[in-house]
Amino acid sequence: MGIRKDKDGQSLQGNHDYSLRVPPNAPAKQFWAFTLYDTETRSFIDTKHDIAGLDSRKDLIKNGDGSVDLYIGPEAPQGKEKNWIPTAPGRGWFGLFRLYAPTEAYFDRSWKLPDLVRVK
Repeated sequence: MGIRKDKDGQSLQGNHDYSLRVPPNAPAKQFWAFTLYDTETRSFIDTKHDIAGLDSRKDLIKNGDGSVDLYIGPEAPQGKEKNWIPTAPGRGWFGLFRLYAPTEAYFDRSWKLPDLVRVK
């Protein structure tokens, strides 16, 4: 699933902060992953942190209902560093959310990934 714009239809920029709630029970037999790419190079986003994405195999902070909030932006929110993907200020980006070995809930569209939200 490609993500190129936020909930308000704006292009994704490295100097802004965003959040993405991954609902519980993602329809993947193996794991899910969210990876960021630079809009110009189409390569992994390049930051000093050498992190281009996160996946459900990591030790992420989960919400009480099993959902996971991912934070995307130039600085990690305090206390949520495990769920943070850094961006490069001044660079546009897009994300790909992948399900490895997707299950029926993906194909029948009963599980939906919500829009990415810009945190203001």
